[in-house]
Amino acid sequence: MKRKCPLSIPTFLQRLFQSDQESFKLLSLYFFGWSFVVFALFAGALWHPVEFLKGLLRIIVTPDYLLTDYVEVGGIAPAFFNSGLLMLLFSYFLKLLRMPITGLSYASVLTVGGFALFGKNIFNVWPIVIGVVLYSLYRKESIQRYIYVAYFGTAISPLVSFIAFTVPLSNLMRFVVSYLVGIFVGFFLPSLASYFLTLHKGYNLYNVGFTCGLVGTVAAAFLRAYGVQIPVQKVWSEGNNFIFSIFLLILFSFVTFSGWLLNGKSWRGYKKLFRHSGRLLTDFVILEGVPVTLINMGLLGVISIVYVLATKSQLNGPTMGGIMTVAGFAAFGKHLRNVLPVIAGVTIASVSNCYELGSPNNVLAALFGTTVSPIAGEFGIVWGIVAGFLHSAMVNNVGFLHAGFNLYNNGFAGGLVAIVLIPIIKAIHKREDL
Repeated sequence: MKRKCPLSIPTFLQRLFQSDQESFKLLSLYFFGWSFVVFALFAGALWHPVEFLKGLLRIIVTPDYLLTDYVEVGGIAPAFFNSGLLMLLFSYFLKLLRMPITGLSYASVLTVGGFALFGKNIFNVWPIVIGVVLYSLYRKESIQRYIYVAYFGTAISPLVSFIAFTVPLSNLMRFVVSYLVGIFVGFFLPSLASYFLTLHKGYNLYNVGFTCGLVGTVAAAFLRAYGVQIPVQKVWSEGNNFIFSIFLLILFSFVTFSGWLLNGKSWRGYKKLFRHSGRLLTDFVILEGVPVTLINMGLLGVISIVYVLATKSQLNGPTMGGIMTVAGFAAFGKHLRNVLPVIAGVTIASVSNCYELGSPNNVLAALFGTTVSPIAGEFGIVWGIVAGFLHSAMVNNVGFLHAGFNLYNNGFAGGLVAIVLIPIIKAIHKREDL
């Protein structure tokens, strides 16, 4: 009598997707978190647990406003564990709230995971989330309505760490004040984000990043007014391109393969994504389905990795955060047709400006600058290049305003680019419907 062969991974994926798509989508979110956790375990957590815990503690207690690379601060294993754990927790919260998994779910969870490699950690994200929850209770509305604002709102979490570990108060008072400030900010984020969306008309995908940029600017101005020094910080690790490229290429190649497999082993329907400008709110999971969305996420992930390596830059916390964010928003507005012109515009600026092509300034602007990709999607390649070129200059000059408290610095800059550029496009094209 023949034994039944265990299901292969492709067969399991196909059967799960066909029988219960919601379970499949939730599993795919967990997949990213577990991939990072497992990588962390084999990268040192299992073999050197004491050093791993020390590294995790350093990540928590180090002021982590821009630019703070957790790979350099705590080591590879602690950085990836911090990222993977937050992705798992934030995915699980969606399950607890019985949220349907959409493109916005992928964008928010992967963005949290990406920035958990350089700024967000298991200590500083919770006050923001608590503040948003309290806002929903105050409004007597469901938390489901605001949960993604809470997720993206953790962009301002370095403000919590800065107060908790830098401000000259007693230990207990610093922690209490840091959490109260974080809760206060989180409480007003939903209202602020909703209002600021009207300024850039949805052409900046990181709308909460734009909001947090303004909040961070107010916070930094207040602290400076009372003599609190906020030193410039740049922690940037090097020398891990080989191991990180292997891990990331396997990860995103598998995502692409999964989408291709579930799409009937074809690329059918992928070009349909290009019909969408990507302007908020463009949810590819809802509009085009999970398989095509996974293909798009995988391809943009791989292209982002190749870009970092081609510019002779470094794969580290910040750049991997950029790659994860690009891949996440590949489910919520970004695709090849609207991303590549923006990257081209940033690259052209990089060749001509005062920074080296592979410098942190330029490579991060290229990755995160795709926040303005809807401009390319709506108005074409030329305006996409212009947007990328303008964004490159803008993003390198707005960080001082919020002192790095807003991790989504490119979201802040992208909002300003859209606010300036859209009226110009409107005037040239004589369009009143923008």
